[in-house]
Amino acid sequence: MNRRRLLIGAVALGGGGLALAWLRPDPARARLAADASVLEPNAYLQITPSGEIILQIDKAELGQGVMTGFVTLVAEELEVPPERIEARLAPVHPLFQDPTQVTAESKSIRMRWRLLRETGAAARQMLLEAAAKRLGVSRGELRTDGAGNVVDAAGTPRFTYAQLAADAALVPVPRSVELRPRHEFRYIGTRVARVDVPEKITGSARFGIDVGLPGLATAVLVRSHEFGARLAGFDAAAALALPGVLEVAEISSGVAVLGETFWHAKRGADAVQASWSAGPVVGLSTAAVHDEQRRLLAAGTGRRVREDGDPDAALAAAGQLLEAEYVFPYLAHATMEPMNCTVALSEASAEVWAPSQGPDMVREAVCALTGLGRDQVTVHSTFCGGGFGRRALMDYVVEAVEIARAVRRPVKLIWTREDDIRHAYFRQATVHRTQARLGGDGLPRAWSHRLVAASLSRHVMPVALPVVLPEWVPRGVSRRLGAAAGDLFDWALGPFQAREGSATLPYAIDHVAVEVTNYDPGVPIGIWRSVGHSYNAFVVESFIDELAHAAGRDPAEYRRSLLGNHPRHLAVLDALLQNSGWGSPPAGRHQGMALHEGFGTVVGQVAEISLDHDRRIRVHRVTCAIDCGLAVNPDSRWKAASFSV
Repeated sequence: MNRRRLLIGAVALGGGGLALAWLRPDPARARLAADASVLEPNAYLQITPSGEIILQIDKAELGQGVMTGFVTLVAEELEVPPERIEARLAPVHPLFQDPTQVTAESKSIRMRWRLLRETGAAARQMLLEAAAKRLGVSRGELRTDGAGNVVDAAGTPRFTYAQLAADAALVPVPRSVELRPRHEFRYIGTRVARVDVPEKITGSARFGIDVGLPGLATAVLVRSHEFGARLAGFDAAAALALPGVLEVAEISSGVAVLGETFWHAKRGADAVQASWSAGPVVGLSTAAVHDEQRRLLAAGTGRRVREDGDPDAALAAAGQLLEAEYVFPYLAHATMEPMNCTVALSEASAEVWAPSQGPDMVREAVCALTGLGRDQVTVHSTFCGGGFGRRALMDYVVEAVEIARAVRRPVKLIWTREDDIRHAYFRQATVHRTQARLGGDGLPRAWSHRLVAASLSRHVMPVALPVVLPEWVPRGVSRRLGAAAGDLFDWALGPFQAREGSATLPYAIDHVAVEVTNYDPGVPIGIWRSVGHSYNAFVVESFIDELAHAAGRDPAEYRRSLLGNHPRHLAVLDALLQNSGWGSPPAGRHQGMALHEGFGTVVGQVAEISLDHDRRIRVHRVTCAIDCGLAVNPDSRWKAASFSV
């Protein structure tokens, strides 16, 4: 990183969000409803004179239940039954960008908890104001009945919300509203029927892969089996001779074969003969990656991201020293619905249907490739058959747009399952080394966790940063700024995601060192599910078990002795012990536990297993206890859940 690139990245990161706030439409004033008679306190909520109550869901529905959660929050403050609200997947809109319209970090409910409640409360207050004006009374003489009506002091219905919508649309949006206290909640914290389940049961739910258009061709790509390899040449004669194959086109990542159906396109792709240049990671193996990671650990060049006390001296002191190494491979996301994107292009516009975690990033990718303005690109969000971070990267969108540009017809690109596994943005491979020095009581006096991982910044920032930059910034400049921002983050933070669950170690240990080394061998990596927590939880909890075993202590009580300052962890631990039968498994079975905090939630599990004659593990029962704070839609019958196999 040179000084110039550092300054460019700093300006982009520090000023991009502010520039967006200055230059985009005012989020509070930008309406979605064209009809002025629709009550719209902000773009999230529309109440029509015909009786519709529409809630825009600005986060991707990946199966995690965000639609139901958002409906519940608004229903609570609007005082209508949740089933009265129609949930729609939202378009790109400035109100939904903070600063990007992305679904990530397991925080959709946390981010919208207050905003959506205030939206419902504002609409309710505007309806009451409109009713009071019609009746010539004060607002305090009226109330809502919980069923979508305004009633008088005697409880007599006077108006429905629909009857008041046009008048309420003229009422100024209140600057502040009073939210219902927790003890008056009707819906939050109770079981509310999943909004998306009826469509998914009947098959009417439209996922990205279900999109159909007149004249739509399905595309399958012929790709190299090696990362970064470039197409040297291809022969498509055999493919074009097959029935149902429509066209063949070369794009940046391979050869696109278009067919009348997926099967036609897949057969055509299988018939293409292609040759490839050697890529930058030719000959690289997972074993070689791990060997280099071990070498870097031995070199001791990592960055300390946590240092309590004097861990180096404490580790060198007297007492039992334990050490362990943990190795993690590359892992694909393997979403149930493979990557797909449908694109219809014209000279003056583009429409895109994408199961994506970032519809504004989809739009930006289309603009960058086509030269169209943001207002010329329409992105239709669809249900997603799983996401886990994979759908926050835009490679599949870029490919679909490139194909549509090449063939000048509507195209639906579908990745094969083989494509999905071979060409994923993987969870990075990592190597971890842990050390602990035990005191006379068997408890750790010092703890060291050193790991090697690759940074996500260079993959994420070039996709995310252009979205927050003003549209007048040239595309080439925004791409360079994105690359500079990735470099800046690498320089400033290194593999920031690798800290998750390691630097936040909850156990009370006097001397702690956590060290992260950045190493990127060139294998594409992405935001995989719980990201750093996915490996650090395993490392920390496995090593704690090693310490408990060495000390001759019960693993549950060993953890309890180290968690005095963490009441949430202790409560989850207690729930686990009460519900799992800890310490008394059936004959021939064994128990193990883990406890971890991530994304504001503390979760614990007890697994009950046995070993067969070949020492293969069979899992019989898993007990899980979770403290996620106030659950908007819990299964209220259980405090802990136990699943038997």
